[in-house]
Amino acid sequence: MTHPHAASAFPEAARAGTTPARTPLDALHRHLDTHLEAPARVWFRRALDEAAAHPGSHGPISVWELRLAEAGRRCGSRYADAARVLILRAARADPESLARVYFQGTAEERRAVLHALPHLVSGPDALPLVEDALRTHDTRLVAAAVGPYAARHLDAHAWRHAVLKCLFAGVPVDEVAGLEQRARADAELARMLGDYATERTAAGRPVPRDLHRVLTLTGLPDPMAPPDPTSLPGPTALPDPNPLASTGSGAPTPDLHRTDPPGAGSPHRPAHPHGKES
Repeated sequence: MTHPHAASAFPEAARAGTTPARTPLDALHRHLDTHLEAPARVWFRRALDEAAAHPGSHGPISVWELRLAEAGRRCGSRYADAARVLILRAARADPESLARVYFQGTAEERRAVLHALPHLVSGPDALPLVEDALRTHDTRLVAAAVGPYAARHLDAHAWRHAVLKCLFAGVPVDEVAGLEQRARADAELARMLGDYATERTAAGRPVPRDLHRVLTLTGLPDPMAPPDPTSLPGPTALPDPNPLASTGSGAPTPDLHRTDPPGAGSPHRPAHPHGKES
């Protein structure tokens, strides 16, 4: 049965982020065979057969590219991404074909291409597509771009900026594949997150909750966290203004202002400054 809304069709994978990119292709195929209505299922199987019979590029546009454009109408938005990924697999789309579909297609077709990358491209050849998606303001494209392919092939600098892009755009960091592994002990990522949090605070804007979560994953201190009262130093003792007020032996402390020899004078009568009584 098709559904008009675009909620995740794969609940068990949705908790891990972008579903078609993280779900095995055989599982995607079984799911569509099980849940599509009969007319949509017939269309889907025919589209796969056409793509397998005429893979690659044929003329200005291949038959399987036309099927990619139809998938939303035929299968419904709930299953369109998975259908497109499987058509791309059946067509054995290479990086060049994927790039053509991506740059000439709609936002939905671009998202499907990004979902397909970890299934179809083993090397970094398709990184320009990920980088392009991360420059957009379409949060669905950004979420698809930070899937397993990005986790596998983005270098450290680009990957850190991808995490920041998610925070800036409001994309949940659950969408970032490999986040826990790549964030661990990343001091530079922690510094960038701290700087971003400081800028937000200075501008009177809230700091995304996910930012503190990523900082926790780095295992490094959160610069925005309140200090632990038990770790603060205690009060500093002031220096004694009269360090000789007590000798600690019980004997009276000598008066350094007296000028008469010890034993002279009287405790009730000050000694003469020249040692003479007046």
